[in-house]
Amino acid sequence: MAFQLHNTLTRGTEPFVPLDSAGRRVGLYCCGPTVYDFGHIGNFRTFVFADLVRRFLEYRGYAVCHVMNITDVEDKIIARVRQTGMSLHDYTRQYEEAFLADSRTLNLLPPHHRPRATEFIPDILALIERLVARGLAYQAGDRSVYFSIEKYRAAGRRYGTLVRLNFDEMRVGERVKNDEYTKEALADFALWKARVPEDGDVFWPSPWGEGRPGWHIECSAMSMKLLGPSFDLHLGGEDLIFPHHEDEIAQSEGAGLQIPGQPFVKYWLHGAHLQVEGRKMAKSLGNFFTLRDLLGRGFTGREIRYLLLTAHYRETFNFTLEGLAGARAALGRIDECLAKLREHAGPNPPSAAPEPGLVERFGAALDDDLNISAAWAAVFDWVRDQNRLLAQAALNPAAAAAALAAWDRIDTVLGVGAAAAEADAPAGMLALLEARQAARKDRDFARADALRQELLTHGWIVEDTPKGSRLKRAR
Repeated sequence: MAFQLHNTLTRGTEPFVPLDSAGRRVGLYCCGPTVYDFGHIGNFRTFVFADLVRRFLEYRGYAVCHVMNITDVEDKIIARVRQTGMSLHDYTRQYEEAFLADSRTLNLLPPHHRPRATEFIPDILALIERLVARGLAYQAGDRSVYFSIEKYRAAGRRYGTLVRLNFDEMRVGERVKNDEYTKEALADFALWKARVPEDGDVFWPSPWGEGRPGWHIECSAMSMKLLGPSFDLHLGGEDLIFPHHEDEIAQSEGAGLQIPGQPFVKYWLHGAHLQVEGRKMAKSLGNFFTLRDLLGRGFTGREIRYLLLTAHYRETFNFTLEGLAGARAALGRIDECLAKLREHAGPNPPSAAPEPGLVERFGAALDDDLNISAAWAAVFDWVRDQNRLLAQAALNPAAAAAALAAWDRIDTVLGVGAAAAEADAPAGMLALLEARQAARKDRDFARADALRQELLTHGWIVEDTPKGSRLKRAR
């Protein structure tokens, strides 16, 4: 079976064929975090899904250019900047750094480009100017610039490619003020938002006056700048299908930069919602978890990654603390098997090609729209078979080495690794641990907790044992 994916654009599962004439280069864009707070576990389900797509494409030999944006100007961010009195840069960078630390904890491959919206203002303005020149955007009485859905449709374009729309209804989920009545039509969306007093110092000059970009135009400008006017894959959570991704298509294709016959994006992939303990995540329900909350409960990034990878990306997933305990047990089964294979292969195992059975079954499962459940079934069947062969003394060192090579091969996709040996922490981390121990000795528990959190930010967990405190990688 050829690699196939479910395309939201066509509402069907179809073979993956890159736009590249040589069939090798792939452009991949994933909507990244809005850095107004710590990322929660629902956000990271999407980012782990994107990581799986990237890793499997590379596993299949594609040369991927992976772009994930940072939304660092947006309504919620501006509200927080106003509340805290911090600068936009200082406020957003603290949460951007936290997101990057969390990404490392989950072993997410860093994207090749991580553009910030505030660094692409000239490109955003150029794209808006092009839409105005083509008659698809206009400045309204409130001085903001809007995209005209009516004019876009009158030009022979279809609005509603990802979802079926009723134009007489409100634009659910739109990030504009509810009292904007100066638009020509309710469906129109903001490309440039005129400065208002509440924006404070967050504004840029433009041909239409001071203001800031709308949310949707940011992703269009950044993705086309870095990947070209047409590219292969655009990923995100299903909550972004409308209006965000629908508006991206309209403004990107409305700009007319694509080669005739080519779309803005060929394949749209959307991950389903995540529930926590059977309910929608909400702070009021006590089931709202950031990655740091879970690490603080003693779970590792490796266990969290595993659990987020156990359900198909298009299935609503119920994330539970019990599931994390199950993830720990499942990884323990894998680790125990790998440890036995390493012992059997010997300290200097012979070089070996990966044992083909696991590699072929694993690849075939993921070729089917990233069927991760079938892929894990292949893994645990393999673990059972290896344990049986080891128990029967029917595995020689060369076969054990081939089995280990097979695991190493598929783990380039899974990214869960094996149980790491205790690693020597860097000197700076050891100094923080020493300072924490001193604070505890002085009964300065607030400082001790702050130092523990600082170590966690750098990817280290403090384990307090009867023999003293020690550091462990947060994986």
